Amino acid sequence: MKNIERLKMEIKGIDFSDSELKIYMEENGLKSSGTYDTSDKENHLSILETALSVLESEANNIEGMKDYQKNDLQVSSYNDALMQRIDQLNEKIRKVKMELDTNNDSDFFMLFSE
Repeated sequence: MKNIERLKMEIKGIDFSDSELKIYMEENGLKSSGTYDTSDKENHLSILETALSVLESEANNIEGMKDYQKNDLQVSSYNDALMQRIDQLNEKIRKVKMELDTNNDSDFFMLFSE
């Protein structure tokens, strides 16, 4: 699996072109054509940070903040759900960073954590 395919799994349902996603990936130190390695925590962290960037961009899209009507059902709070997903990703990123810090044999001790 390529990095861009793994990113698309993380942002399922959000439509960005491949060229836009490549820019987000490059900004987070990833090559879109690179192979995704499930055991590489740093690569996983970069994917999550890239997904966060993409979702934050989507949250800034004013069109996404309106309510929709589809088949007599009102789909509202898209932006609220998006913000919840952003919060979940932030939490996931913090956990992965803590795992990486723990695995780096550091002499630094964190008494308080965010």
